[in-house]
Amino acid sequence: MQTTWKPHTEHGDLTTRSNLPDSVYAFPKQKKEPLTDASHVRNALARFDQVEGVSDPDRELAFANIKKAATHYGVDMTETDWKELRKKPR
Repeated sequence: MQTTWKPHTEHGDLTTRSNLPDSVYAFPKQKKEPLTDASHVRNALARFDQVEGVSDPDRELAFANIKKAATHYGVDMTETDWKELRKKPR
């Protein structure tokens, strides 16, 4: 899977999500789950199964983007497939 995520290092006047480029989002088409630092990567992993209105291919791309961002920011991931992030039955 080809990723679309790229680190975003421009800071300053960026105060709203609308100012962020599509390339910083796990789900770039929907502009969901920004991956701008390690904290956001962990948040995207924790909330992955809560994202609504996305297809399986969107989830596959998002997982690849999260994985790339996790490597960049030094976040450990044990999951190897996006289906592992689905909510587990209690």
